[in-house]
Amino acid sequence: MRGDWTNWKPFPDPTKGELLTAPLGPGCYELRLKQSGRLVLFGSAGHVASRMTSLHPQGSGTRRNVDKRKFVGEHLSEIEYRTIAATSRAAAKEYERQELWSNRKKYKFST
Repeated sequence: MRGDWTNWKPFPDPTKGELLTAPLGPGCYELRLKQSGRLVLFGSAGHVASRMTSLHPQGSGTRRNVDKRKFVGEHLSEIEYRTIAATSRAAAKEYERQELWSNRKKYKFST
């Protein structure tokens, strides 16, 4: 990995011109609900910013999980995120497997 997790940030609303701040390359991400701290989902990607953009209901990309998009859309003002950069897609996947996947039962969406 290329460092530490970022601080938690509000998930942006693109309809209000808000922007996502995330690695343009490989890494991992987590989403949670602000008030309760309940973990929502996690993932890794070769291009974190693009992958996270696909979580918005009107987002780009080929995300096929309608339930995740719907949840994020319904709770957009309540969601915050953090990211961590990786040196490669393989390193991001390995970090996800070792650090995030092992705690998957703590997340609303565990896959």
